[in-house]
Amino acid sequence: MSSHSRAPLTPRRANGRQRVAELLQAAASVIQERGFEAATMAEIAAKADAKIGSLYRFFPNKEAVADALMQNYSELLEAEYQGVIAQAAAMSVDELADALMDLLVRTYSHAQAVIALLDSRTDWTDIRLRFREQAVEGVLAALQMNAPHLGEAEGRDIATVVLNNMKTIVAVTFGNAPTTRNAPDELKLMNRLYLNNRLRLDG
Repeated sequence: MSSHSRAPLTPRRANGRQRVAELLQAAASVIQERGFEAATMAEIAAKADAKIGSLYRFFPNKEAVADALMQNYSELLEAEYQGVIAQAAAMSVDELADALMDLLVRTYSHAQAVIALLDSRTDWTDIRLRFREQAVEGVLAALQMNAPHLGEAEGRDIATVVLNNMKTIVAVTFGNAPTTRNAPDELKLMNRLYLNNRLRLDG
């Protein structure tokens, strides 16, 4: 994504991995609050209650921190989608619909810093597109495990609709869109009805 003077240091010991996790958690908090451009390495170190040298030991610059945050989120999403895919064949359509709708809600706390990162830089549009493609592919794979007859082109259309439903339930759940107390449940019902209609063999 970006060019670094050196690659970030990968810790081998458990305490080093824990330190990196704490630094990234602090970075996520600072970037979410201040934005990527305004955030500084000094603020990140202070938030983690760490010396600035400790931060630079693992990350040579702020772009390396951003790369690590986005890589971690991508890996988290992949694990979440694989978890749904592994169970999709045994799920009812309603169960699959709800599992997909819950996925982005469950990972939202990890997504906030990544959203702030992607919103801050127009030159990261390709990264945003890669996240979107990862999500579409994950939803599509789950749908095809549940409905093996589903073709690629039709499946991608359905997966795209479901992904937009998933994003909408995140927005209404966390107050980022006009909502009511029952709106998330109504969205889940809508998604169930949609998938039951589209995944039927005679649909």
